[in-house]
Amino acid sequence: MKVGVVGLGYWGPNIIRNFLSCNEVEKVIGCDKRVDRLSFVKNKFPEIEITDDYQALLNADIDSIAVATPVRTHYWFARRALEAGKHIWVEKPFTSSSQQAQELIEIADKNNLKIFVDHTFIYTGAVRKIKELVDKGELGEIIYFDSVRINLGLFQHDCNVVWDLAPHDLSIMNFILPNKKIEAVTACGVSNYYDQENLAQLSLHFEKSNCFAHFHVNWTSPVKIRRIMIAGKKRMLVYDDMENSEKIKVYDCRVEMNSIEDIHSALAQYRIGDMHSPKIEQYEALAACVNEFISAIKEDRQPLTGAEEGLEVVRILEATDKSIKNKGAYVELMKVIKSDEYSKKMGEYQKFNMNKNKDTNINSTEFEKAVGF
Repeated sequence: MKVGVVGLGYWGPNIIRNFLSCNEVEKVIGCDKRVDRLSFVKNKFPEIEITDDYQALLNADIDSIAVATPVRTHYWFARRALEAGKHIWVEKPFTSSSQQAQELIEIADKNNLKIFVDHTFIYTGAVRKIKELVDKGELGEIIYFDSVRINLGLFQHDCNVVWDLAPHDLSIMNFILPNKKIEAVTACGVSNYYDQENLAQLSLHFEKSNCFAHFHVNWTSPVKIRRIMIAGKKRMLVYDDMENSEKIKVYDCRVEMNSIEDIHSALAQYRIGDMHSPKIEQYEALAACVNEFISAIKEDRQPLTGAEEGLEVVRILEATDKSIKNKGAYVELMKVIKSDEYSKKMGEYQKFNMNKNKDTNINSTEFEKAVGF
């Protein structure tokens, strides 16, 4: 397997390192317009090739391209790669709109190419263990999923805090609770410093279910918290990613009602039992991502976190934006999917000449300024 990586900022070098560590990979090419980033990765990984020309990367003898550029450029780079016959790996969130995601899916399907979306947490031992516990019924019927992901910074110039932080926990929820179909989103947020929300809270409502999901994301917190609570009718679970050990704690506690007919006469019993921390398999999640991506290509199947999974997260993000802009309105996902509002986003890409029969020179000054990768 021969791989190209475009975007050598914060995450790109990590992707390169894990591709180089995989026995299935025989060549890696790094691509970025910034000379300092090319020099950095070349010094760190002398065995790789480098280029500042994306067209040269597209023309290179490689099988796939990993896109680790700013969110609003994902579609542009990913589409060019698919049209060049390359499998693609795209960082989260998949695209800036569901329409863009659907177009990439159509191109990939037409050319029998694979799309991998890097929802890294799905490949951690902790999240895999949580899914195992939920699937085995250890928690019982799930009644809520509550997530907090807050820290100080880093402010993003091309997306708000929801698009930056929420994809992690949304993808975890979708993976752990695949049978919960989301009906609508309600959300609120605030922009204290510029036009992107730096703090937001979103709630997800499910079809034909009393289950509820809540997400709190914040770029302006004095403390860093990465915590998920999942409550079932039998047991409850806390996943704290900031813990070095005992990341998962399962509590033998629950609420029992002796009657549901008359709430005034009902007696609630609260069971508080033992806590245990299950053993978690230790390995680097990004290495597991690389293995899944390559295996999916070789086995001609869809990866665990493929384009459809990425699209589902993008749809939730779109609904969240719409709810925030409408003061916490109840936004149904199906209405967002059909909305013309988000399809208009494609207009900004037309000036970058997406017609492959025309000149699509990556060295366009206008595009470089907009991308800033």
